[in-house]
Amino acid sequence: MKTSIIVATHNRPDSIRRLVASLAPELATGSREIIIAENGTLSPMRHPLETSRLKHLHEPRAGKCRIQNRAIADASGEILVFLDDDLVVAPGYLEAVDQFFDTHREFAAMEGRILAAEDPEKKVGPMAVYLDLPIADHGEEVVEVRGVLGANMAFRAEALKQVGPFDERLGPGACGHEEETEMSQRLRRAGFRIGYAPKALVYHEVDPSRANRERFIRIARERGRCRMLHEKHSAADVISKNAIAWVRLRIAQLTGAGIPRIAREERRLAIARGMFDGLGG
Repeated sequence: MKTSIIVATHNRPDSIRRLVASLAPELATGSREIIIAENGTLSPMRHPLETSRLKHLHEPRAGKCRIQNRAIADASGEILVFLDDDLVVAPGYLEAVDQFFDTHREFAAMEGRILAAEDPEKKVGPMAVYLDLPIADHGEEVVEVRGVLGANMAFRAEALKQVGPFDERLGPGACGHEEETEMSQRLRRAGFRIGYAPKALVYHEVDPSRANRERFIRIARERGRCRMLHEKHSAADVISKNAIAWVRLRIAQLTGAGIPRIAREERRLAIARGMFDGLGG
Protein backbone atom coordinates (compact mmCIF):
# COMPACT_ATOMS: atom_id res chain seq x y z
CA MET A 1 0.00 0.00 0.00
CA LYS A 2 1.21 3.48 -0.81
CA THR A 3 0.68 6.06 1.94
CA SER A 4 0.34 9.83 1.52
CA ILE A 5 0.86 11.99 4.61
CA ILE A 6 -0.90 15.36 4.37
CA VAL A 7 0.06 18.11 6.81
CA ALA A 8 -2.04 21.27 6.65
CA THR A 9 -0.07 24.19 8.06
CA HIS A 10 -0.32 27.92 8.59
CA ASN A 11 2.61 30.05 9.75
CA ARG A 12 4.26 27.46 12.00
CA PRO A 13 7.68 26.84 10.43
CA ASP A 14 9.35 25.61 13.62
CA SER A 15 6.54 23.19 14.45
CA ILE A 16 6.40 21.78 10.93
CA ARG A 17 10.16 21.15 10.98
CA ARG A 18 9.85 19.17 14.22
CA LEU A 19 7.00 17.10 12.80
CA VAL A 20 8.77 16.35 9.52
CA ALA A 21 11.95 15.44 11.41
CA SER A 22 9.97 12.90 13.44
CA LEU A 23 8.56 11.40 10.23
CA ALA A 24 11.83 11.44 8.27
CA PRO A 25 13.18 8.00 9.30
CA GLU A 26 10.06 6.27 7.98
CA LEU A 27 9.78 8.40 4.83
CA ALA A 28 13.00 6.81 3.63
CA THR A 29 11.38 3.37 3.44
CA GLY A 30 8.30 1.95 1.78
CA SER A 31 5.94 3.64 -0.67
CA ARG A 32 5.38 6.91 1.16
CA GLU A 33 5.09 10.59 0.31
CA ILE A 34 4.49 13.68 2.40
CA ILE A 35 2.51 16.69 1.23
CA ILE A 36 2.98 19.97 3.08
CA ALA A 37 -0.32 21.78 2.50
CA GLU A 38 0.32 25.41 3.40
CA ASN A 39 -2.45 27.98 3.43
CA GLY A 40 -3.10 31.58 4.45
CA THR A 41 0.42 32.91 3.88
CA LEU A 42 1.63 35.34 1.20
CA SER A 43 4.55 33.18 0.13
CA PRO A 44 5.52 29.54 0.76
CA MET A 45 7.96 28.66 3.50
CA ARG A 46 11.18 26.84 2.74
CA HIS A 47 10.89 23.07 2.62
CA PRO A 48 11.74 21.55 6.00
CA LEU A 49 13.03 18.40 4.26
CA GLU A 50 14.79 18.24 0.91
CA THR A 51 13.61 14.98 -0.62
CA SER A 52 11.81 13.79 -3.72
CA ARG A 53 9.21 12.27 -1.39
CA LEU A 54 8.03 15.72 -0.28
CA LYS A 55 5.51 17.85 -2.17
CA HIS A 56 4.71 21.41 -1.14
CA LEU A 57 1.37 22.97 -1.98
CA HIS A 58 0.77 26.64 -1.24
CA GLU A 59 -2.53 28.54 -1.15
CA PRO A 60 -2.44 32.26 -0.20
CA ARG A 61 -6.10 32.13 0.83
CA ALA A 62 -6.87 30.84 4.30
CA GLY A 63 -8.75 27.56 4.57
CA LYS A 64 -7.55 24.25 6.00
CA CYS A 65 -10.22 22.23 4.22
CA ARG A 66 -9.54 23.97 0.91
CA ILE A 67 -5.84 23.09 1.00
CA GLN A 68 -6.55 19.57 2.28
CA ASN A 69 -8.88 18.98 -0.66
CA ARG A 70 -6.15 20.15 -3.04
CA ALA A 71 -3.75 17.74 -1.36
CA ILE A 72 -6.22 14.85 -1.66
CA ALA A 73 -6.52 15.49 -5.39
CA ASP A 74 -2.72 15.56 -5.69
CA ALA A 75 -2.01 12.54 -3.48
CA SER A 76 -1.17 9.16 -4.98
CA GLY A 77 -1.58 7.03 -1.85
CA GLU A 78 -4.17 4.35 -1.17
CA ILE A 79 -4.07 5.50 2.47
CA LEU A 80 -4.31 9.22 3.23
CA VAL A 81 -2.93 10.29 6.62
CA PHE A 82 -3.74 13.74 8.01
CA LEU A 83 -1.60 15.27 10.75
CA ASP A 84 -1.71 18.68 12.39
CA ASP A 85 1.51 20.67 12.37
CA ASP A 86 1.82 21.11 16.16
CA LEU A 87 2.75 17.55 17.07
CA VAL A 88 5.42 14.91 16.56
CA VAL A 89 4.92 11.24 15.77
CA ALA A 90 6.19 8.34 17.87
CA PRO A 91 8.78 5.98 16.33
CA GLY A 92 7.10 3.46 14.05
CA TYR A 93 4.03 5.66 13.50
CA LEU A 94 3.67 5.07 9.75
CA GLU A 95 4.28 1.35 10.14
CA ALA A 96 1.47 1.29 12.72
CA VAL A 97 -0.88 3.08 10.30
CA ASP A 98 -0.05 0.63 7.50
CA GLN A 99 -0.52 -2.34 9.82
CA PHE A 100 -3.87 -1.02 11.06
CA PHE A 101 -5.35 -0.74 7.57
CA ASP A 102 -3.79 -3.98 6.38
CA THR A 103 -5.03 -5.96 9.39
CA HIS A 104 -8.41 -4.30 9.92
CA ARG A 105 -10.07 -4.36 6.54
CA GLU A 106 -13.40 -3.57 8.17
CA PHE A 107 -12.37 0.03 8.85
CA ALA A 108 -12.32 2.77 6.22
CA ALA A 109 -10.96 5.43 8.57
CA MET A 110 -8.63 5.64 11.54
CA GLU A 111 -8.58 7.73 14.68
CA GLY A 112 -4.99 7.68 15.89
CA ARG A 113 -3.87 7.99 19.49
CA ILE A 114 -3.05 11.53 20.67
CA LEU A 115 -1.25 12.22 23.94
CA ALA A 116 0.20 15.42 25.37
CA ALA A 117 3.95 15.82 24.77
CA GLU A 118 4.34 17.05 28.36
CA ASP A 119 2.29 16.85 31.53
CA PRO A 120 -0.15 19.76 31.05
CA GLU A 121 -0.73 20.30 34.77
CA LYS A 122 2.98 20.40 35.55
CA LYS A 123 3.57 22.91 32.78
CA VAL A 124 0.45 25.07 33.16
CA GLY A 125 -1.05 24.33 36.56
CA PRO A 126 -4.79 24.25 37.36
CA MET A 127 -5.59 26.21 34.20
CA ALA A 128 -4.42 23.27 32.06
CA VAL A 129 -8.03 22.25 31.51
CA TYR A 130 -8.48 25.37 29.37
CA LEU A 131 -5.78 24.19 26.92
CA ASP A 132 -8.49 22.14 25.17
CA LEU A 133 -5.93 19.69 23.79
CA PRO A 134 -7.28 17.19 21.22
CA ILE A 135 -6.46 14.11 23.28
CA ALA A 136 -7.55 10.69 21.98
CA ASP A 137 -6.75 7.77 24.26
CA HIS A 138 -9.11 4.79 24.30
CA GLY A 139 -6.59 2.33 25.69
CA GLU A 140 -4.33 -0.27 24.15
CA GLU A 141 -6.80 -2.20 21.97
CA VAL A 142 -8.23 -1.49 18.54
CA VAL A 143 -11.89 -0.53 18.95
CA GLU A 144 -14.59 0.96 16.76
CA VAL A 145 -15.26 4.67 17.37
CA ARG A 146 -17.80 7.17 16.09
CA GLY A 147 -15.40 9.70 14.66
CA VAL A 148 -11.90 10.91 13.94
CA LEU A 149 -9.90 13.82 15.33
CA GLY A 150 -8.24 16.08 12.77
CA ALA A 151 -4.87 16.14 14.52
CA ASN A 152 -4.23 12.45 13.77
CA MET A 153 -6.53 10.68 11.34
CA ALA A 154 -6.33 8.55 8.21
CA PHE A 155 -8.66 7.28 5.50
CA ARG A 156 -8.74 4.81 2.67
CA ALA A 157 -8.60 6.96 -0.45
CA GLU A 158 -11.48 5.02 -1.99
CA ALA A 159 -13.73 5.91 0.94
CA LEU A 160 -13.02 9.62 0.57
CA LYS A 161 -13.61 9.35 -3.16
CA GLN A 162 -17.02 7.87 -2.44
CA VAL A 163 -18.21 10.35 0.21
CA GLY A 164 -16.57 13.45 -1.27
CA PRO A 165 -14.10 16.08 -0.05
CA PHE A 166 -14.01 18.03 3.21
CA ASP A 167 -16.71 20.65 3.62
CA GLU A 168 -14.90 23.93 2.91
CA ARG A 169 -17.40 25.93 4.96
CA LEU A 170 -15.87 24.30 8.03
CA GLY A 171 -12.46 24.22 9.69
CA PRO A 172 -9.74 26.82 10.33
CA GLY A 173 -9.75 29.67 7.85
CA ALA A 174 -13.53 29.29 7.41
CA CYS A 175 -15.95 28.92 10.34
CA GLY A 176 -13.15 27.43 12.44
CA HIS A 177 -14.04 23.86 13.42
CA GLU A 178 -16.13 20.67 12.96
CA GLU A 179 -14.66 19.54 9.63
CA GLU A 180 -13.63 16.13 10.98
CA THR A 181 -16.97 15.71 12.78
CA GLU A 182 -18.90 16.33 9.57
CA MET A 183 -16.65 13.95 7.62
CA SER A 184 -17.11 11.24 10.28
CA GLN A 185 -20.89 11.60 10.07
CA ARG A 186 -20.80 11.36 6.28
CA LEU A 187 -18.66 8.23 6.39
CA ARG A 188 -21.00 6.52 8.85
CA ARG A 189 -24.06 7.44 6.78
CA ALA A 190 -22.37 5.82 3.78
CA GLY A 191 -21.91 2.61 5.78
CA PHE A 192 -18.20 2.97 6.50
CA ARG A 193 -16.69 2.14 9.89
CA ILE A 194 -14.04 4.02 11.86
CA GLY A 195 -11.46 2.38 14.10
CA TYR A 196 -9.13 3.59 16.83
CA ALA A 197 -5.46 2.67 16.32
CA PRO A 198 -3.55 2.82 19.64
CA LYS A 199 -0.13 2.23 18.08
CA ALA A 200 -0.52 5.14 15.63
CA LEU A 201 0.67 7.50 18.35
CA VAL A 202 1.46 11.21 18.20
CA TYR A 203 2.42 13.70 20.88
CA HIS A 204 0.71 17.09 20.86
CA GLU A 205 2.60 20.24 21.82
CA VAL A 206 1.58 21.89 25.11
CA ASP A 207 1.52 25.66 24.58
CA PRO A 208 0.94 27.53 27.87
CA SER A 209 -0.39 30.57 26.00
CA ARG A 210 -3.44 28.51 25.04
CA ALA A 211 -4.46 27.96 28.67
CA ASN A 212 -6.82 30.90 28.45
CA ARG A 213 -10.43 30.78 29.63
CA GLU A 214 -11.62 33.45 27.20
CA ARG A 215 -10.05 31.64 24.25
CA PHE A 216 -11.49 28.33 25.45
CA ILE A 217 -15.02 29.76 25.59
CA ARG A 218 -14.66 31.59 22.26
CA ILE A 219 -13.57 28.40 20.50
CA ALA A 220 -16.44 26.42 22.04
CA ARG A 221 -18.91 29.07 20.86
CA GLU A 222 -17.42 28.92 17.35
CA ARG A 223 -17.86 25.14 17.43
CA GLY A 224 -21.54 25.57 18.19
CA ARG A 225 -22.05 27.90 15.26
CA CYS A 226 -20.12 25.56 12.95
CA ARG A 227 -22.32 22.68 14.11
CA MET A 228 -25.36 24.52 12.81
CA LEU A 229 -23.85 24.59 9.32
CA HIS A 230 -23.79 20.82 8.94
CA GLU A 231 -26.45 19.55 11.37
CA LYS A 232 -30.17 20.24 11.61
CA HIS A 233 -31.40 21.53 14.96
CA SER A 234 -34.76 23.16 15.58
CA ALA A 235 -35.06 26.45 17.44
CA ALA A 236 -36.81 24.62 20.29
CA ASP A 237 -33.95 22.13 20.55
CA VAL A 238 -31.32 24.87 20.62
CA ILE A 239 -33.21 26.91 23.22
CA SER A 240 -33.59 23.79 25.36
CA LYS A 241 -29.86 23.04 25.11
CA ASN A 242 -29.06 26.60 26.23
CA ALA A 243 -31.39 26.40 29.22
CA ILE A 244 -30.08 23.02 30.35
CA ALA A 245 -26.45 24.12 29.92
CA TRP A 246 -27.04 27.31 31.92
CA VAL A 247 -28.66 25.36 34.77
CA ARG A 248 -25.82 22.82 34.82
CA LEU A 249 -23.22 25.58 35.01
CA ARG A 250 -25.05 27.41 37.81
CA ILE A 251 -25.34 24.19 39.83
CA ALA A 252 -21.61 23.58 39.39
CA GLN A 253 -20.82 27.11 40.50
CA LEU A 254 -23.16 27.08 43.47
CA THR A 255 -21.89 23.74 44.73
CA GLY A 256 -18.25 24.85 44.57
CA ALA A 257 -17.22 22.42 41.86
CA GLY A 258 -13.57 22.37 40.83
CA ILE A 259 -12.09 23.98 37.72
CA PRO A 260 -12.37 20.85 35.51
CA ARG A 261 -16.12 20.52 36.14
CA ILE A 262 -16.68 24.27 35.73
CA ALA A 263 -14.73 24.27 32.47
CA ARG A 264 -16.80 21.36 31.08
CA GLU A 265 -20.03 23.18 31.86
CA GLU A 266 -18.71 26.47 30.48
CA ARG A 267 -17.83 24.65 27.28
CA ARG A 268 -21.29 23.06 27.09
CA LEU A 269 -22.97 26.45 27.51
CA ALA A 270 -20.66 28.17 25.00
CA ILE A 271 -21.42 25.50 22.37
CA ALA A 272 -25.15 25.91 23.00
CA ARG A 273 -24.85 29.68 22.67
CA GLY A 274 -22.93 29.23 19.44
CA MET A 275 -25.73 27.04 18.12
CA PHE A 276 -28.16 29.82 19.06
CA ASP A 277 -25.95 32.26 17.12
CA GLY A 278 -26.29 29.98 14.11
CA LEU A 279 -30.08 29.84 14.12
CA GLY A 280 -30.22 32.81 11.78
CA GLY A 281 -28.11 31.01 9.19
